[in-house]
Amino acid sequence: MGRFCHLIRLFFMVTVVVGASSAARAQVQLLMLDEVGCVYCEQWTEEIGDAYHKTAEGKIAPLIRIDISDELPEYITLDSVGIYTPTFILLVDGQETGRITGYPGEDFFWWMLEVMLEKLPEQTELEGS
Repeated sequence: MGRFCHLIRLFFMVTVVVGASSAARAQVQLLMLDEVGCVYCEQWTEEIGDAYHKTAEGKIAPLIRIDISDELPEYITLDSVGIYTPTFILLVDGQETGRITGYPGEDFFWWMLEVMLEKLPEQTELEGS
């Protein structure tokens, strides 16, 4: 039942996002800081990663993965550097707006991501928009 309610809320979020004016849309991305050999990064990939881009969340905030030791693209501004892997950072126009440090498991990850997405401005750009 909880996952069903979660999907209903995301449907309405996507509906609001799609209806927003394209001229004022912000680009939303989910940055994942990971590294080779990180068992929690591998667990996230197995449980969520392969299907993430197909989910409502993945359409709202497409995933970009960057190794934690690599330099970030210039357009990304973080509140603080990433220390732990995985770290998931919600970006709006390259600016950090939320963060999940570590991988708390599938259920908590979806819930924490949903909380961050609910705080998004209405004008967001969907993947492919």
